[in-house]
Amino acid sequence: MADDMGYADVSCYGRREYTTTNVDRLAADGIRFLQGYANSAVCSATRTALITGRYQYRLPIGLEEPLNDRSKTRPGLPPDHPTLPSLLKKAGYRTALIGKWHLGTLPDYGPLKSGYDRFWGFRGGSVDYFTHKSGTAETNSSDLWDGDSKIEQAGYLTELLGERTVSTIHDYARTTQPFFISLHFNAPHWPWEGPQDQAESQRLKGGLFDFDGGSQKTYARMVLAMDAQIGSVMKALDNAGVAKNTIVIFTSDNGGERFADTWPFTGKKTELLEGGLRIPAIVRWPGHIRPKTTSEQAAITMDWVPTLLAAAGVPSDPAYPLDGMNLLPALTQNAPPVPRKLYWRYKAHAQRAMRDGDMKWLKIGDNTFLFNVIEDPLERANLKDRQPDVYKRLAAEYEAWNATMLPENPGTNSDEFSARELADHFGVAEGKKKQ
Repeated sequence: MADDMGYADVSCYGRREYTTTNVDRLAADGIRFLQGYANSAVCSATRTALITGRYQYRLPIGLEEPLNDRSKTRPGLPPDHPTLPSLLKKAGYRTALIGKWHLGTLPDYGPLKSGYDRFWGFRGGSVDYFTHKSGTAETNSSDLWDGDSKIEQAGYLTELLGERTVSTIHDYARTTQPFFISLHFNAPHWPWEGPQDQAESQRLKGGLFDFDGGSQKTYARMVLAMDAQIGSVMKALDNAGVAKNTIVIFTSDNGGERFADTWPFTGKKTELLEGGLRIPAIVRWPGHIRPKTTSEQAAITMDWVPTLLAAAGVPSDPAYPLDGMNLLPALTQNAPPVPRKLYWRYKAHAQRAMRDGDMKWLKIGDNTFLFNVIEDPLERANLKDRQPDVYKRLAAEYEAWNATMLPENPGTNSDEFSARELADHFGVAEGKKKQ
């Protein structure tokens, strides 16, 4: 899982400035979803759905957009909630998380409490690529962990995560047990630092959110560094002799940020426009998925839990019904797309969205829209007056769904960008950030 990667940030989805050779090879060997969605427009909310297979709005941690120091409630993923790793672990899998957690802090929450045997990575939302610090002060310590022990290790984090994954694959492959590895890169999340940008790290001095840093060239170096590590991971699977019996999924936690390519969509991270939600989604499974295929099936982050459980022959927990859809028919049988309804909400600017087939209902503040996102992926032609019956039906269905979720909490965080911060947000007034 990449972090803040836009729909077209890999070349097999349209990026023109560079070539992501290894991600492209995954697509050539497997299937590429053309209508892949994130469960949220920010990270920890999506990661709640990724690990549970359920709408994040069912849990307090999923209401954080994202979880950070401004979050008054300080929740986390409850250790007793079934997760993809905990269910696979119960079935005999070895499980590891390498990279980003972002679902609650010690002593109450953590990867080792939610089904992972191993954890090597960071617990917060972002870290510096070189110092591995997560805060704004020079005295802040590294947020790098081996299990529940804090560690210090020199190196560019994208490369460290890849190296740790390679060694874990070799460790696991030496046994007869099946294994599940979650490799959650921080790339290409800010701060904007490529592998040779130690000087930028020193300039920031532990600060992470640098509005005056970065460029598309820097962003390219960050993405290509991640692509190189994906190549190393794939080579490790080959060398260990397990590649043909391993499912590999590549995706992102939400739509792209400022340097990302979200074409042909508008909108970015923190927004329920398509650009804030659309993500790459690629699956490789030799002998089961036909190479060089694409799917128009609408897919969303929470689908990976039922899909992987089905592939492993592992049942879900009936006490926690899954909201995701089993994608195996689309993956292995080239099944035609199944129409489905998907829902989102985002507290900043009172954003709401629902997709039903080709149609999408969208609310931003007091403004409402109806778009055909297949014919109009830029979301420009508002059809609510031309198709009032469809508009009213989707709006009513959204409200009925929303009533089944936890209500929005005034104490939770909800990030957004303002006109003071980004020039393309000239319509976003300062002082109206939390609604």
